[in-house]
Amino acid sequence: MAFEITRSHYTGKIKEVTLGTGKRTVTVGGETSYPFYLFEGEMPNPPRIAMEIWDMEPEEWPKAVIEPFKDVLKDPAAWAKKCVEECSADMVIVQLKSTDPNGLNKGPGEASATVKKVCEAVDVPVIVWGCGDKGKDVEVLKKVAEDNQGKNLLLGPVEEANHKQIGASAMGFHQAVISSSPIDINLAKQLNVLLDNLGVSPEKIVIDPTTGGLGYGLEYSYSVMERIRMAALTQEDEKLQSPIINNLGNEIWKCKEVKLSLKEAPTLGDPAKRGVMLECIGAVSYLMAGSDILVLRHPESVKWVKEFMNLMMTGDMAMSSDKLVAKLNVINVKPEGDFPKIEKMKVEAKPKEEKKEDAPKASPKEEAKPKPKEEEKIAKKPEVAQGDKAKAEAKAKIEAETEAKARDEAKAKAEEEAERKSEKEAKAKAESEEEAKAVAEAKAKADAKAKEEVEKKAKKEAKAKAEAELEELKAKREREKEKREAKRIEVEAVQAAAGAARHATPAAVHLTHTERIIAYLNRVHKRS
Repeated sequence: MAFEITRSHYTGKIKEVTLGTGKRTVTVGGETSYPFYLFEGEMPNPPRIAMEIWDMEPEEWPKAVIEPFKDVLKDPAAWAKKCVEECSADMVIVQLKSTDPNGLNKGPGEASATVKKVCEAVDVPVIVWGCGDKGKDVEVLKKVAEDNQGKNLLLGPVEEANHKQIGASAMGFHQAVISSSPIDINLAKQLNVLLDNLGVSPEKIVIDPTTGGLGYGLEYSYSVMERIRMAALTQEDEKLQSPIINNLGNEIWKCKEVKLSLKEAPTLGDPAKRGVMLECIGAVSYLMAGSDILVLRHPESVKWVKEFMNLMMTGDMAMSSDKLVAKLNVINVKPEGDFPKIEKMKVEAKPKEEKKEDAPKASPKEEAKPKPKEEEKIAKKPEVAQGDKAKAEAKAKIEAETEAKARDEAKAKAEEEAERKSEKEAKAKAESEEEAKAVAEAKAKADAKAKEEVEKKAKKEAKAKAEAELEELKAKREREKEKREAKRIEVEAVQAAAGAARHATPAAVHLTHTERIIAYLNRVHKRS
């Protein structure tokens, strides 16, 4: 009877979401079974890798991940181009770290201009990830959506607090959104319901269940992703039938394990490979949980994860049959109880004796005749020589390994010394810059204080001068008033004297009232 694999039946299907424009658009989703269960359903669109770039030069990245991009870290457009052309990224994600209000706090215009340059530099879909501040993300992502209308960007994170503003902008300018919820299947569904009520098409929604790094919450994210995928495929929950994105690189490369030096953590292995391995393990875990878009940072991680996905999609083996046979030839499997015991076979085999056709065969009597001691000694020499050769090879191998280990330790020590020296120089430079800054600030304060004193003195002198001028003017007006008063008194005295003299002497001719008026008018008008 032939063996048959038990197959499950799925009634749901993940919706397809298309991102980007032009020839290199990317479609994710469309699965009709659990991840890579190709014997039960289909995965018409394999998971995609998006490489991470920042809109500012990162300052706290480990040396291992700075090295591949050290020539483009200051130029996001060149950085994105390198990720696509040299690292084979399917998409790029612009992390708008510079817009963080607790950091550089750059405005929406600057962030939008950076995204526009990246879109012009590459022809693959672009994802835009905000700083995480709900209020600032509204301003920034609305501006990005407007300035890049029709580019079919993927904007996020969109949360319950800002889903109306960002969702409306995404609909108006034809962009997709990342529905982000804090590791809870019910909250993920609730946010998708709110976006649907707002009018956002289900074919424009990608779920972010919140991604944890390896050892920093990956198991929680993994479990929630499993439940989301189960509800979508087996329970036909339409609100959860969306592709999933995991912003993994940002979580892996900020954990303490990737930043520790070899001296600080000798048991964690080579620091240059440590972060890559953590990123690869996390990526494989999330792929098995149902991730459709993986955000990675290191080129080596991208290479290895893509190779893993290819093997999972095609069913090929990581090792060719020839290499596998060669490896099995040096392994001896012996049953021991219920488990096989694997032992390494001896690599050094005894040299085969060449068959001599022309040599005459010895008679049975000669073969039975015991050999002399000298002949026995000569016969044993090859074995002894072979044993000495094996010992010499083993000794040489141990010496080579010791020398290699010493070289590695010396190299690690040199790297550590160089790193310590660079840190010391950076610290000294920072201290000198801080001191120069303090001196400059003190000088600026002194100049400002001196300027303030001069201004105060000038104001005081101007005020005193104005008061003096006012007093002088008052005195002048007072003197003029006194003069006018004295003159008035003098005039009144003259008039009084004249009036007294006039009344004292009677007029020679007495005129009537009318005649006096006429005489007055003739005098005024100078009539004769």
